[in-house]
Amino acid sequence: MSKVINTSGKRKTAIARATFRPGKGVVRINSLILDVFSTELARMKIAEPLQLVPTALEGVDVAIKVRGGGVMGQAEAARTALARGIVQWHSDPKLKDVYLAYDRSLLVNDSRQKEAKKPHGRGARKKFQKSYR
Repeated sequence: MSKVINTSGKRKTAIARATFRPGKGVVRINSLILDVFSTELARMKIAEPLQLVPTALEGVDVAIKVRGGGVMGQAEAARTALARGIVQWHSDPKLKDVYLAYDRSLLVNDSRQKEAKKPHGRGARKKFQKSYR
């Protein structure tokens, strides 16, 4: 039986699920190859774990499915899932240290959420203007 690893990443309301399998080193996000996925900034964000460790995906195919959130939320969720999977696949503590030294959010979900809207205002904190006359 071949080695398969499942990981996940979250950012705001975006959730990414990554599946690692033996293969040729291809990264697919929602069935699209990383090179054609979304905007260039989002691609760069997702590729950060690969740039820190260029040999990380030799002989590994990654399929990431991302749902919910916006473009950057999805990109950050995908990069977390990708980095976690790379660390798990190689089971090397040095990789984990490299990622944590660069950016903690590569391995740790960002649990911050939008604050709920309150009454008497347009948003979470802003209030409607008072009239004194």
